[in-house]
Amino acid sequence: MTKLFRSKNEKKLAGLCGGLAEMLDADPTLVRLGVVFACFATGVFPVLVTYLVAWWIVPLKSPQE
Repeated sequence: MTKLFRSKNEKKLAGLCGGLAEMLDADPTLVRLGVVFACFATGVFPVLVTYLVAWWIVPLKSPQE
C-alpha cells in the first residue's frame, strides 16, 4: 500500500491532487478535474474545507521517498 504525500513536481496550489495522482498512477489533470467536478456537485464549502484540512495534514514528499 502506498502512502499519500503532497507532490513537489505536480504542484499547482498545495500538491494534493498531484500527490493523489502519483499514488493512484493517474493523470494529475484528471484528478484536478475530478476535484472541480466534486466542488460543483457538492458545493464549494465542503470541498474547500476538505482541501484545507488535507493541506495541513498530508506531509510533503521528502527527497529520499
